[in-house]
This record gives sequence, C-alpha cells and structure tokens, in this order.
Amino acid sequence: MNGSPYILRERNSVTVVMLKVLAALVPGVIAHAWLFGPGILVSLLLCGAFAIGFEAFVLLMRGIPLKPFLSDGSALVTAALLALALPTLAPWWLYLIGMFFAVVIAKQLYGGLGQNLFNPAMVAYAALIVSFPVYMTQWASPQDLANHTPSLLEAFDLVFSGGGSISPDAYTSATVLDTWKTQARLGKAVADIRGLPIFGWAGGRGSEIVALMYLGGGLLLLWNRVITWHIPAAFLAGISVTAGVLHGIEPTRHADALFHLLSGAALLGAFFIATDPVTAASTPRGKLIYAALAGFLTVIIRTFGGYPDGVAFAILLTNVAVPFIDAYTQPRVFGHQHGGKT
Repeated sequence: MNGSPYILRERNSVTVVMLKVLAALVPGVIAHAWLFGPGILVSLLLCGAFAIGFEAFVLLMRGIPLKPFLSDGSALVTAALLALALPTLAPWWLYLIGMFFAVVIAKQLYGGLGQNLFNPAMVAYAALIVSFPVYMTQWASPQDLANHTPSLLEAFDLVFSGGGSISPDAYTSATVLDTWKTQARLGKAVADIRGLPIFGWAGGRGSEIVALMYLGGGLLLLWNRVITWHIPAAFLAGISVTAGVLHGIEPTRHADALFHLLSGAALLGAFFIATDPVTAASTPRGKLIYAALAGFLTVIIRTFGGYPDGVAFAILLTNVAVPFIDAYTQPRVFGHQHGGKT
C-alpha cells in the first residue's frame, strides 16, 4: 500500500508555497514592466531588501535563529504584494515605512508568521494611504509614458533623488479609480468619464492587461492547489453583484462590474491577498462568507468611501470578522448532531 488515503503523502513546506506564490506573480510583473516601464522592478527590489532587513533585525532582537525564518519566503511575498500595491516611482522612504509597518508592526509584534491577525501587506498599505494620500494616489500615467518611458537607471534616480532634471510629475497621474470617483461626484456621465485618456477598454489603460495577468497567475495557484476556489470566486462575485446592482440602479453614475474587476487591486486581492491562510477564514462555508463580504465592502468603499481603492480596507475589516465567521461555520462533526444526540 502507498499509505493511508487520508494523509497527504507530499505536504508543501512554507518555502515551497511561498515560492509558488512568487512565481504566480511573475506574469503580472512582466506585464507591468512592459506597459509602464521598469520602475516596478525598483519597487520590488526595495521592498524585498527592506523586508529582509526588518525581519532579520527583529529576529535578532528576539533571539531567534535567522536562517529558518528568513528562508521561508514569507517576508518576500509580503514585500512583493506591497510593492505591487504601491505606486511605482514613489520616493524610497515610502517603501521603507511600508515594510516597517508590514514586517515589524503587523507581523513580528504579533509573534511572527502564523500569529498575525491582519494581512501585513494591507496593514502597511492602509497606514501609508492614510498618512501619505498624495503619494499613494499618483501612479504611472500611460499617456505620458508613451512619450518617454524612464529607463531602469532613471527609475532609480526618480525614486532616490526625485529625478534631478526628470520630474516624477511628468510620469504620474491620479489613479483610474480616483479619477472615476472625482468625475462622478462632479456629475459627469459615465460615457464622458470613459472618454478620458486614462481609461482603456474596460478599466485603466494598460492596467486591464496587468489585472488579467494576475488572473492567470491566480489560476496557476488554483491548478497547483496552493489555494482553493472558495475565496477568489466569492470575492469576485461579491464585487460583481454589488457593482452590478449599483450600476443597474444608477447607470449614468456608477461603473459596471467589469470596470471594478479590472481596476485597482481587485484580481490581485482575489487570488493573492484575500487568500492569505493566516488571516482568512478557514472553513469552506466561512471562506465564502468572508470573501463575499470583502468583495461587497470593496465596491462600497470605492463608491462611497474617501479612498479610491477599497481592497485593502475591505480585507482588513473582514480579517476582524474571521474568528466570528469561523466559529459559526464549523462543519458538523461526523457521527454527531446538534443538541448532543448521536
């Protein structure tokens, strides 16, 4: 016999799982670099270096061996998710502060990997957008990048010294979600808003392709059984249904479901952020409730909240509800019924 049918013969280590997640992000990174320049590589490098540095510092302070924890890949996954959520060409200190919040505050102060209550990357994102809203809402502008895309060396210059003769303002603009919200509040019709040069065929110009690459990477995670279908499906359904209802009620003001799915961090959040096994619900039914609620809150925050993208805040809010959701969605124990009767 090959062993008990109820025991997995090959159990992925944390390192293997983290490497698979990083590999699944590669298509989105390549698309981002191709469409918006190599600035994303600078973001990834800085966030990765700061993450490893902060992780090593805290482990040394706690008297914990470095190698087992630095080599598990969790810090690099957090760094990659935050780097992809932050604007490229932002000043270097923004990445430094973000990784401090992610690694030191949201992860290590709770006891390290597996002990944190909130998604570390989203804690950092929320802290940064509350503290530095101007920097956090200025993203690479596709129409300006079409004239001249900063090289890798120019991207480093922009990040570390403001670019000298090259101004970051020449390559950045408000996000597509922020632009939509601003124009809608000014009473502009959907057709007029979509006619602005920042918009593409469904979402932000070029960003739809990046989002689809995250979808492809997420499907790879499903194929490799790194994640299950429950959270991505429920999260995207929550976004689609909520956006569809709002669009149906007032189509001249509210964006349709496809726009919400292909804009901002929706697909990145569905497959890579909301699925964090430490901070997400753990029961099958609980995952559906948790993710659908996060999708609903994402659209509500985007539409009526004060910040353009609601993914981070929605996931953090649902992280709070996870213990309650898990407690009330536990599957029935085999051989037992409610009321203590067998």
